[in-house]
Amino acid sequence: MSEPSVARHLIVYCTCPPGEKALDLAEALVRERLAACVNVLAGATSFFHWEDKLQTAAEFLLLIKTRADRYDALEARIRELHPYELPEIVAVPIEAGLPDYLQWIDGETTA
Repeated sequence: MSEPSVARHLIVYCTCPPGEKALDLAEALVRERLAACVNVLAGATSFFHWEDKLQTAAEFLLLIKTRADRYDALEARIRELHPYELPEIVAVPIEAGLPDYLQWIDGETTA
């Protein structure tokens, strides 16, 4: 059995209210080199329980590409800038990818 690999790169999912706040957050993460790229996907509809009620919200979904060792700083910055009391911040390891693209992520997230 092979050793489990430790992912060096992540895709972080973060939902935001639609509009300028989501775009400003995405731009800040890239400008500050916490993310190499952020895709902002419009048109998401989320269903969830909040404050004991079923809620529905139109949202943008941010797909944030970063290095695993930048996650703590990325999470802290999202929490600072995000308008929600409890933002969705979920990281998924990138187990495989085009080596040149992963190398590009490395270069773009280096201060």
